[in-house]
Amino acid sequence: MNADDIAAGRARWQARYDAARKREADFTTLSGLPVEPVYGPPEGTADPRFDRIGWPGEYPYTRGLYPTGYRGRTWTIRQFAGFGNARQTNERYRMILGAGGGGLSVAFDMPTLMGRDSDDPQALGEVGHCGVAVDSAADMEVLFDGIDLAAVTTSMTISGPAVPVFCMYLVAAERQGADISTLDGTLQTDIFKEYIAQKEWLFDPEPHLRLIGDLMEYCAREIPRYKPLSVSGYHIREAGSTAAQELAYTLADGFGYVELGLSRGLDVNVFAPGLSFFFDSHVDFFEEIAKFRAARRIWARWLREVYGATDERALWLRFHTQTAGVSLTAQQPVNNVVRTAVEALAAVLGGTNSLHTNALDETLALPTDSSAEIALRTQQVLMEETGVTNVADPLGGSWYVEALTDRLEAEAEEIFARIRQLGGEGPHQIGPMTSGILRGIEDGWFTGQIAESAFTYQQALEKGDKKIVGVNCHTGTVAKELEILRVSHEVELEQQRVLAARKAGRDDAAVTAALARMVEVARTGENLIPPMLAAVRAEATLGEICDALRAEWGVYREPARF
Repeated sequence: MNADDIAAGRARWQARYDAARKREADFTTLSGLPVEPVYGPPEGTADPRFDRIGWPGEYPYTRGLYPTGYRGRTWTIRQFAGFGNARQTNERYRMILGAGGGGLSVAFDMPTLMGRDSDDPQALGEVGHCGVAVDSAADMEVLFDGIDLAAVTTSMTISGPAVPVFCMYLVAAERQGADISTLDGTLQTDIFKEYIAQKEWLFDPEPHLRLIGDLMEYCAREIPRYKPLSVSGYHIREAGSTAAQELAYTLADGFGYVELGLSRGLDVNVFAPGLSFFFDSHVDFFEEIAKFRAARRIWARWLREVYGATDERALWLRFHTQTAGVSLTAQQPVNNVVRTAVEALAAVLGGTNSLHTNALDETLALPTDSSAEIALRTQQVLMEETGVTNVADPLGGSWYVEALTDRLEAEAEEIFARIRQLGGEGPHQIGPMTSGILRGIEDGWFTGQIAESAFTYQQALEKGDKKIVGVNCHTGTVAKELEILRVSHEVELEQQRVLAARKAGRDDAAVTAALARMVEVARTGENLIPPMLAAVRAEATLGEICDALRAEWGVYREPARF
């Protein structure tokens, strides 16, 4: 890009920056030196890379979505939490909000993630252990007791039974007296990554896509601020993928959901702003920063050039980040505080919109109150003490970071081409990327690629080519064993007692009729959200709703592969 074009871009950025709202803050260094809100090439010089780098708030958004960077608004501190029953988790949420957290993110237990009630035989021993147990709208009411859902943004990390859980969230908000149309938050819903990595599905892909399409339509029409899909690369990376694979598979899944929306006749400029993303921030500092910058650039370009989006907000890739759980070690767990801080800093320098920092003991158990507070304070130290919020994309223009950004973008494009190739050249029911994803799931291509990457990394660890402090180097320690959080078996028994009492006190005929109506609609092309909401209002449980749909649609079994 020549000097005149760079100067013109700077002038455009300056006008937008001047017009934007900024935080009341001291934008100087610790020593009191003033800093500019953004930096670029020296005035009057050319830079051939600058058409790909650009200015913050300007296409292709490599440097961020907003001209102010974090001077306008800092990232949302959104700590992921859930354990035991709804009352216990509600207490943790109040602690997080009281300590300065800006948003909530719900972790559900395994039975809930699999669409099963706490009294299901398959739930035995798992209730409340890896997250909170939610069986009905009544549990959701307790979960958010005293927390105004109209005033706080809430993220829910669940995909297989995401739609009925969302209906329970809506009913809980209704019972608080909230205006549903004003709710703001994010539901994960991303079923593609379940087949690719996490393996928490209910049905075959097609019924899940039908539910997701219904949810997209409903939210676009009834709850325009709510984001019904958070496309997740986090679990792909945690399964063992490389950074490039995480980037490419996640964005490909996002393109698949864009094709789903278009196949429903939705306007991409209306529904695309409701898509958000969820990435892992691993311990390779510069690679992660480059990954986030490349993701914004790729998404903007594909939405504009491939899917025809014209509205700026439809081109924006908004993303939440969680530090890498897989990087945490059971050996010398206090070292995990350092790993998490480095990973959080990479997410911030990459321009994350919200962030969860893992606790030091999460490789051993759910976080204690003390370790959860340290994780929260890690973000607050970054935000308040380090000066990283003063300058937008402070590493922009670094030869290393820009080269890594370009390299990851190129690798992602190669993977996109391969996925589309998997789908074949013939007509596609939804779209070419979706067809490729479905074929890749069916053939085990994604899982095979991730397994190969994980194996390669494990070999490097065992040979000592890659180092993990406390594991394969610097193994001596004077640290003592940690006190960890243990979820009592009494939580499961109490949850079952409460569930039995709720079932005994409801109108069974109303529940049966509501479930029958929901199944009837499932056999048509009507939107399933309204009848599912009616079932939830009648106090149908999550397991009952999912079982009714399992009986209608069947259960997905992953083909055996060797």
